Amino acid sequence: MSEVKKIATRQAYGEALAELGEKYPNLVVMDADLAASTKTAMFKKKFPERFFDAGIAEANMVSMAAGLASTGKVVFASSFAMFATGRAYEQIRNSVGHCGLNVKIAATHGGISVGEDGATHQCIEDVALMRNIPGMVVCVPSDYVEAKAAVAAAIEHDGPVFLRFGRSNVPVINDREDYHFELGKGTVLKEGTDVTIIGTGICVDSVMQAEKMLAEEGINAQIVNIHTIKPIDEELITHCAIKTGKIVTVEEHSVIGGLGSAVCDVVCKTHPVPVMKIGVQDVFGTSGSAEVLMKYYRLDGQGVYEQVKEFLGK
Repeated sequence: MSEVKKIATRQAYGEALAELGEKYPNLVVMDADLAASTKTAMFKKKFPERFFDAGIAEANMVSMAAGLASTGKVVFASSFAMFATGRAYEQIRNSVGHCGLNVKIAATHGGISVGEDGATHQCIEDVALMRNIPGMVVCVPSDYVEAKAAVAAAIEHDGPVFLRFGRSNVPVINDREDYHFELGKGTVLKEGTDVTIIGTGICVDSVMQAEKMLAEEGINAQIVNIHTIKPIDEELITHCAIKTGKIVTVEEHSVIGGLGSAVCDVVCKTHPVPVMKIGVQDVFGTSGSAEVLMKYYRLDGQGVYEQVKEFLGK
């Protein structure tokens, strides 16, 4: 069996921008002095006249992006998740969201897998912040393939979009001919009857690992990838709730305001069932390698498997 490819979703972001720049002459990319890390330098190299570095001034960058979007440009404003959503929240809310402008907030280095940068740079609140802005689409791709597809879809979408990308290399799990991406639609990766496990972002790989361990014990889990957290696929989630009667959500984010909260909103409205939220449990991140931290917060395959077992045991 060949080794699984591992590529960071931020790499896909940079490549997608550079490729799509040819097709979309109105595409403009901005960065806050982190082009090498966010991978927007790829676009800068090909289209220097359409790339703007705002320096270490994220709020100003978003305001500039809003101005450019008001002239008909499609603007991607890029920085680390902590800065893109934390420092620039007011500008995203008022200048972009309130006006419904065609600005795409591209946040790289999201979640705890930033690793050794520590708690100050590990943004585990970004999805919650962006979900609360009216009209904002929120997308967290699971791998390289999905990240490239998400960038293309964001360009076509008329209005603000938040895209979350990671720092670490992660397995490519969607490299297949029948893969289809659509904003607002989830994907069933495996049918099951005993419990539904819904993952987002890099945790989809952890969910798939956990499923194999559960299967060895006779537990038939349905596995779902939800890349678009807003608008979320209510039809699919309701179908899963009816079919399996129990749901577990897994995310590299706080359990407050992210995927788990969005899923709970759906099932409370359409078909109430028990839901367990696996994620960062109302604590800050800490320093350590991405691999160590995923284990520490029980977001790796083993950790997800153990928590699902605990949930089913109750």
